[in-house]
Amino acid sequence: MSAEIRKVYDRNNSQELIDYVVKVLEKGGVIIYPTDTMYAIGCSIQSQQAVNRICEIKQIKPTKNRFSFICADLSSIANFAKVSDFAFKILKRYLPGPYTFVLPASSKVPSVLVQGKKTVGIRIPDFQPILDIVSQLGHPLLTTTLPQEGLAVEEYTDPSLIFDRYENQVDLVLDGGYGGHFPSSVLDVLEDSIEIIRVGAGDVADFE
Repeated sequence: MSAEIRKVYDRNNSQELIDYVVKVLEKGGVIIYPTDTMYAIGCSIQSQQAVNRICEIKQIKPTKNRFSFICADLSSIANFAKVSDFAFKILKRYLPGPYTFVLPASSKVPSVLVQGKKTVGIRIPDFQPILDIVSQLGHPLLTTTLPQEGLAVEEYTDPSLIFDRYENQVDLVLDGGYGGHFPSSVLDVLEDSIEIIRVGAGDVADFE
């Protein structure tokens, strides 16, 4: 297997490109793409085989990790997470943006992705091409940042170097130019409060 690399722009991408990426995902493909924070690796949440491939790339176990999903918009979040009135107000204020909000998973989330955790991280990145792709796909994209440990910054921010590294492990790399250095901030939305899990690109001053 050898991946393909295609250019993606902040806006005004061709429908042909969106169609192509969606087709790759529908066939169980694994893709690498830019977000409003860092480059990430993802797949359709409905492809168990693709989920397993991502776990192999990151050397993690699906039953031991919290997974995050990219949803197309606020209205689609309720299909995959239980959103209280308190949580909805927070999501509406801060999304799209560089945040991951951890919420109780709904019954529509594939069981392998919530074993023992019953929660899911929700992302709506402020990067329209990915939202267009997820919208057309019709369900969320499983997403996780590229491995960084032991690597030079260029190896996870430069799309050409990313392609060289993962060419034989993924199906498609979307080249959006140099990516960011910091992942999203992760916030656990509890019944009536918020717990900061990870400080990243998103400002967490309001939650401290």
